[in-house]
Amino acid sequence: MPNKEDVPSAGQIGAYEAIQLFVERALGVKPDFALTDQNVASVTLVCQRLDGIPLAIELAAARVKLLSVEQIAARLDDRFRLLTGGSRAALPRHQTLRTTIDWSHDLLTSRDQTILRRLSVFAGKFTLEDVEAVCTSEDVAAANALDCLSSLVDRSLVTKEDANNLACYRLHETMREYAALKLREAGEENVVELRCTEYYVSRNQRAVSQGRHRLVEWLEWMDLEIDNIRSVLHRCLHQHDYERGVDLASSVGWYWVTRATTEGVRWLDELLAPGRANPDSRAPAYFMRGFLAVLQSDPTTARLTLERAVAAAREAEQLIVLSHSLSMSSIAENMAGDREAAGSLLEEARLVTARLDDLPARLTFLQAQALNGLFEGNLETVRAASSEGASLSRAAGDLYVLEMMLINLGMVALMAGDLEASRPLFAEALRIAAKLDDRGPQYYVLDALGWLAASSGQARLAAQLLGAAEVVRARMGARVVAILAPLQGRAKESAIAALGESKFEDEFKAGKGLSRDAALRLAAH
Repeated sequence: MPNKEDVPSAGQIGAYEAIQLFVERALGVKPDFALTDQNVASVTLVCQRLDGIPLAIELAAARVKLLSVEQIAARLDDRFRLLTGGSRAALPRHQTLRTTIDWSHDLLTSRDQTILRRLSVFAGKFTLEDVEAVCTSEDVAAANALDCLSSLVDRSLVTKEDANNLACYRLHETMREYAALKLREAGEENVVELRCTEYYVSRNQRAVSQGRHRLVEWLEWMDLEIDNIRSVLHRCLHQHDYERGVDLASSVGWYWVTRATTEGVRWLDELLAPGRANPDSRAPAYFMRGFLAVLQSDPTTARLTLERAVAAAREAEQLIVLSHSLSMSSIAENMAGDREAAGSLLEEARLVTARLDDLPARLTFLQAQALNGLFEGNLETVRAASSEGASLSRAAGDLYVLEMMLINLGMVALMAGDLEASRPLFAEALRIAAKLDDRGPQYYVLDALGWLAASSGQARLAAQLLGAAEVVRARMGARVVAILAPLQGRAKESAIAALGESKFEDEFKAGKGLSRDAALRLAAH
């Protein structure tokens, strides 16, 4: 084993220094190498993915003798094999990156080595609670997890950072790949991965009933954990563990609803392919998939998927899921233009919901009742259902339903020509949507405030808000709901009449160029 002083530090250097080092070492093996507009992005990516570790960067640069920088970047998923056998002339004392990290690893206690290799199952940030649940067992007690983490942080093998006043940790990508190799060598990969999967499935299923009433806190936790959850979902697909995958994808549904509609659609479509889950798992998953389709204004998918949700919930005698699915199905049928089917489903939803003592089911029914009223042009029905829904959701702390009910009430006021009454309703909905970072209501309110601005003679503001709304909506994979398209059309016509077509397009484009935060600030002004 080499002497300690012979092993270079695995510490990091800054981005600029890392690129300089890469170029310097690349020139040593390929004298005509140059940093160009074409390869600078790939060089930067290589340095980032190698975590600014000087030895790793030197070894990667040595590979430009045989590979382009783009090829090196593409092969970093197996960096230890890629970087083995780099130029000995460039690095006379060292053969591989693994030599360096092996040295640090061998200085650890057996207990710390065990925790380090098991940490590789986390693809992103993780908390002490995660480590205690996933990485400890008979050989390393949960009570020792904090001491192990402290030791690994002190040795710069694990990094600590704070997120929303919560201490969390992560492995650099290079260290994570090394730890994963050690996990496989120890024969623990399958056991620890399964423990990780079961942990995230059970934790999220426990949070389902509470999540919508503590949505801000739960979404903050999801923002921290989402990379780990994505990794688990990917593993479930790869290992054909569809039942756990469906359970997990369904239980984090409020994340898909508020943050990542298109991503949620992709996961659920893959996991719900024919034969990939049992009926008990499918009912909530079909409901969530149908819910996402409604949010995307995709009635074709919504009708089909919610029909399956209703059938699966009946078969499994899951009355709460049945209630939600019937209510959402009525919305989907109205979106598709079938008023008769929508009315029949809404009436069945009323009967099923009346048998339940379940506030979320009641709120979903009220939202369906309000939206059906909107499609039918019955503003009094919309007002009554939304007022009751707003009162119940406010008392229960259900911010998601509250923002939607406020939007409904704002739309009623706007359609009735009472512009001043609509303003505070949209303003409160926008504040809640910003607090939750809920993308669907954000684009609804941006559109609505654009219509309001056009009706108030603020044509420039209207054009910018409509442009910003289009971008947020497109990123959700959504289309304008048919019943609201005439309002949008009239708002655009009014703004074009005031500004002229060319000026309108300029302002509309300016709105599309705004960041989401900037657009929300403009709307709140």
